[in-house]
Amino acid sequence: MKTNRLLMTMLATAMLSLATSAQTITGKYDIPKVPEWARNAVFYQIYPQTFCDSDGDGIGDLKGIISKLDYVKSLGVDAIWFNPFFDSPFNDAGYDIRDYYKIAPRYGTNEDAKRLFEEAHKRGMHVIFDYVISYTAIDHPWFVASQKQEKNKYSNYYIWTETNWVDPPQEFAGQFVKGYGQRNGQFMRNFYWCQPALNFGFANPDPDQKWQLPTNHPDVMAMREDLKNVLRFWMDMGADGFRADMAGALVKTRRIRGNEQFFNTNENETKLFWREIRRLLEKEYPQGFMVAEWSYPSDALDNCFHVDFFHWFKGYNDLFQKESWRILNGVSEGHSYFDAEGKGDVREFLRSYMDQYQKTVGKGYISLPMGNHDNARLGNKRTDKELEIVYAFGFTMPGVPFLYYGNEIGMRQLPTSWPQVEGAYQPRNGARTPMQWSQDKNLGFSTGDASKLYLPVDPSPDAPNVATQEKNPNSLLNKTRRLIALHHSEPALANYAEFVPLYPSAEGQDPYPFVYARAAGNEVVLVMLNPRAEASDATFPISIAFKRTKLLAGDRFPITRNKKTGNVTISMPATGYAIVKLE
Repeated sequence: MKTNRLLMTMLATAMLSLATSAQTITGKYDIPKVPEWARNAVFYQIYPQTFCDSDGDGIGDLKGIISKLDYVKSLGVDAIWFNPFFDSPFNDAGYDIRDYYKIAPRYGTNEDAKRLFEEAHKRGMHVIFDYVISYTAIDHPWFVASQKQEKNKYSNYYIWTETNWVDPPQEFAGQFVKGYGQRNGQFMRNFYWCQPALNFGFANPDPDQKWQLPTNHPDVMAMREDLKNVLRFWMDMGADGFRADMAGALVKTRRIRGNEQFFNTNENETKLFWREIRRLLEKEYPQGFMVAEWSYPSDALDNCFHVDFFHWFKGYNDLFQKESWRILNGVSEGHSYFDAEGKGDVREFLRSYMDQYQKTVGKGYISLPMGNHDNARLGNKRTDKELEIVYAFGFTMPGVPFLYYGNEIGMRQLPTSWPQVEGAYQPRNGARTPMQWSQDKNLGFSTGDASKLYLPVDPSPDAPNVATQEKNPNSLLNKTRRLIALHHSEPALANYAEFVPLYPSAEGQDPYPFVYARAAGNEVVLVMLNPRAEASDATFPISIAFKRTKLLAGDRFPITRNKKTGNVTISMPATGYAIVKLE
């Protein structure tokens, strides 16, 4: 999350009482303009390296994924997001792409990818790929050509200064790499040094810095067209859309905004590019779906994307991640809301979330992912019941749910001593370990020698696995399936249904439990979450009358309504939750 934006959000919402943000349940909703298949979709994220190894070399591959598609379908999900599977030197686990048109040999071939798409479609699932276009690998042919001193087609495909001997302006301090290749210049990197930034131009180029090209420069436009052709290639192969890595970090600017000096992006010009892509899809691939890693929905959903991940901001860490940083890094502060300690507070999340939700209702979806490849696993010192409460939240909030592979069985975050592979430093490496399919060799991930595995498997004797949990109707796996089915079966839990936070609603209230309503027409569902290991009571108003409640999932506990005041009082057990329909 960009710090200046966090401050703007906090300032904009500082005077906003959660009690006034929306407690009137109307049942009204707007369905964003998205492909029909995606209106109420649930996604499953697969990390190709560690999902299933079909040939025993210790690395997951596309044939392995194909062999597990029936399992993925059994979860009840509608679509799969694949992390990058393109040819790469793998300095950043495949996000550094060397050839946009070729599957990495360790995963298989382009024919394998085509078959993967076809087999997913046969099972009624859609697929999106990772569209990584803010940078490439350092040995991508475009960048290799751009290094040459002689001018050529690719000289301006990347951001190069005019000389090695003059430092770039201060606002770009630390972002340039000196002395690489034949060219007398410095190239801009995006994250790691080996990821040269593609040149989308500068929103307001400095006339004294000739290397800062305008966004309409012919070479910039040519590079953009090449990237559009990459998109067309994979859509023609059978993909149903994409997730855009670092979506907001394309067009550069020379302005300093707070401490936002790492990417120096210009949101307005970047939005213009994504609107071009949106128009391309709507014209050529009308069922194509666009997901952004932007984490600022009011920009990302401004006629650009259909979904934005809202996870690079403080409020998201307040939900799930603070314990992970405290446990893994030995820091003394930080408490997540969804933790048995009961020391968290959901209100900072709600302030940030409601600010963006209210600005984007009907324009697109906000996603609060249930884990991903960049964060510590949710199964970090959490019990299955605690994880079930997290998933009850994830599958009942508005927006598009994304479930990270292995979280449905409670795979654990592995320790700080785990190997750090392909740029996956802690906590990323401990969240990218092999999928645990059975109690067989390597937990069913690979028949290869354990020493060859991409990352080691969980060595615990009680490591969760699919085969064991399949046999237990009350396992986390089967409870997750039921929550996904509930998400699909209840109109009030649809991605687009109305969202009304009910408790806590004011400063000074106990932050536990967290209670909200979802509504679609006359259908109203109440979600009550108490992740702390202590019983919690709450009283809050509900604007509609009801005669009874029907438990859809979770625990039974007293729910009473005062007919005179309209207030509802609940008495929740420790580490409990309930999803109930009001009738």
